Amino acid sequence: MTQYVDWKFAKTAGARLVPPGPDVSHDEAAETVAEIRELAAAAVAPVAATSRLTAPGDAPAPLVVDRPTWIEVNADSMAALLDPAMQAMASRKSKEPWGPAQAIGSKLTGAEAGGMLAFLSTKVLGQYDIAPDGTPALLLVAPNIVTTERDLSVVPRDFRFWVCLHEETHRVQFTAVPWLRGHIIDSARNLAGDLMPDAESLKSRLEQMATQVPRVLSGDGQGLAELVITPEQRERMAEVTAVMSLLEGHADVVMDDVGPDHVPTVATIRERFTTRRKGAGAADRLLRRLLGLEAKMRQYRDGAVFVREVQDTVGVDGFNAVWTSPETLPTALEITEPAAWVRRVHG
Repeated sequence: MTQYVDWKFAKTAGARLVPPGPDVSHDEAAETVAEIRELAAAAVAPVAATSRLTAPGDAPAPLVVDRPTWIEVNADSMAALLDPAMQAMASRKSKEPWGPAQAIGSKLTGAEAGGMLAFLSTKVLGQYDIAPDGTPALLLVAPNIVTTERDLSVVPRDFRFWVCLHEETHRVQFTAVPWLRGHIIDSARNLAGDLMPDAESLKSRLEQMATQVPRVLSGDGQGLAELVITPEQRERMAEVTAVMSLLEGHADVVMDDVGPDHVPTVATIRERFTTRRKGAGAADRLLRRLLGLEAKMRQYRDGAVFVREVQDTVGVDGFNAVWTSPETLPTALEITEPAAWVRRVHG
């Protein structure tokens, strides 16, 4: 099977490129990991009570990981999502690349993927890994949690619990709603396959790149993908983005609803965390825009507004109708017009 990205090399490159975590002693590191595990377990009950969703008893427990482990796990998940689309693209070609050239090319793309993963591994506090070909699990990235709590000058235990509340909500979403993981995997694979250009469309895609550069740099779009996607593909991407906005916004709402009763300094944490998102340096903001992370920030905002307005209108149980089936998920239009979703689902 032709390999277009050397994912093993991506893992190696990412592990070499990733900067070291915060300066902590061995004992401090062990204590931090133990406390994050404790707080992740403590987050289960209040998240279930607030969301009115309960993870099944056999759902995997959260994992506390370092940056290289996060890179390794995400390289495997990216490979599982993207390789089928790449193989489908290869099957449409009349001639396979020459062996040595293909090997060099896969190393180069592996190095690029490793560099991207190294950058992202310093930003992520937690993530529910859907593991398309493996066992899904909630990952909590200990060095990033410690780095962020120090940067914000907040109470460590409070901040760690606040993060665990958000990430536990994601664990509940994907384990209490049995069809959700498969739906996200299928949507991502279908979108990836659709985004892979064939020889006929590649020329027109390249011609549109110059016109899309301003949109990419503005942070309004989906990052570098804006350079090559068609209007039709942008619409399909918007539908996937709407679902991700729902998941992120719901997690933000739950964490902030639980917070006042369990996190004494939650107001300070939220204020400083939101300010930090806006206050990155110029180089960091550029990278975020190129990688589509500015769009990720909008997912939190748009999704939280959607969840709040729906819950204010039909209550938490009425909102939870969103988990009934793929057909009850919000569309790209509805995620910014919650009343439209309420009318469609609740009449």
